[in-house]
Amino acid sequence: MNAQPDAYANAGIRYDLMDPFKVAAQEAAGETVAAAKLEQRFGIRTLEWTRGESAFLFEFTRLARFKQLFGFLRTMQALVIEGLGTKSLVADAMEEALGRKFYARIARCALAMIVNDLITVGALPVVSAMYLAAGSSDWFKDEPRWRALVVGWQRACEVARCVWGPGETPTLKDIILPGTVELSGAALGIVRKPSHLIRSSNIQEGDAIILFGSSGIHANGLSLARKIASQLPRGYLTLVPEDGRTYGEVLLDPTIIYVRLMEELQDLGVDIHYAMNITGHGLRKIMRAHEPWSYIVTRLPKPQPIFEFIRTHNPDGDEPISEVDLYGNLNMGCGFAVCVRPHDVTRVLTAAQECGIEALDAGYVEEGRKRVVLEPINLTFEADSLQVR
Repeated sequence: MNAQPDAYANAGIRYDLMDPFKVAAQEAAGETVAAAKLEQRFGIRTLEWTRGESAFLFEFTRLARFKQLFGFLRTMQALVIEGLGTKSLVADAMEEALGRKFYARIARCALAMIVNDLITVGALPVVSAMYLAAGSSDWFKDEPRWRALVVGWQRACEVARCVWGPGETPTLKDIILPGTVELSGAALGIVRKPSHLIRSSNIQEGDAIILFGSSGIHANGLSLARKIASQLPRGYLTLVPEDGRTYGEVLLDPTIIYVRLMEELQDLGVDIHYAMNITGHGLRKIMRAHEPWSYIVTRLPKPQPIFEFIRTHNPDGDEPISEVDLYGNLNMGCGFAVCVRPHDVTRVLTAAQECGIEALDAGYVEEGRKRVVLEPINLTFEADSLQVR
């Protein structure tokens, strides 16, 4: 089945409208390189092939000349900026319903979104920054809530092995609704060795596709999840079968941070040909690489109960939400993926187990048109369903 997901647009998320902006921004950004004259002025070279990847790379070329003499110098760095999205609204609703603070969880999710993008190019996070914009200064009257956010970001930095550096907390009256905040941030990372650099041109036919498990919905698809809650008689307090917790609690499960696992794989010498953070666009993200490969997925993990709950509570009709929309927009139990040579599969699976992350030898790469083939559910996403470059 050839798939082009579109029902997710009913929740207000139109990738067909947003993605052309992203592509245009990349093209315009590329035009700034010549005028900046970074190499002449600072000895810095941007790696233009990373436009369209999850993280942007640049290199200090003057330091690179001395690298053979001073091996401790790390010259290649990566930059990411990301946002949490609307998951904070679920935390607000659950606090109102239960009187509990959930902002430590969403702080973890926000940083995870950032650093999990960073490691897709082989960079490890060094410094993170938080951006917290409030609709009104009154938001900060709830000290236990903002302290939970602070503690959550601090602990997430410890898990991601990075330092919390700068931040910004504007009040944006008339832009952000009173009583709400927009949480986002950025991170700077370093590629420790040239062999750790991950680029799509390294993908080869026969590469194994390893899927790393998620902890649930992570921080994508919350607009759809919130729309479902608005139509449930008990809203976020509805119990999720097979889980035993309320819908809101399950939605707020913290996102997995995959930094430690990526660092372990680097230390083991695993040659990672490509890495994908499975966020917006769901499993379509497996074909994010520019090159036209076919990604054949022969095994899929069993999605967590939250996804079955979402599937069977279609807010726009009596029929369950289609697999096209589920797998084309949500992670469906797969939070991250890598492509490696077959002889490295065992080491990857073992390292994941030691890090407490589920992993699945899920398929392979073959020559052919650009597409993702999900064989267990007879579903194919063609290249034109993912226009992020």
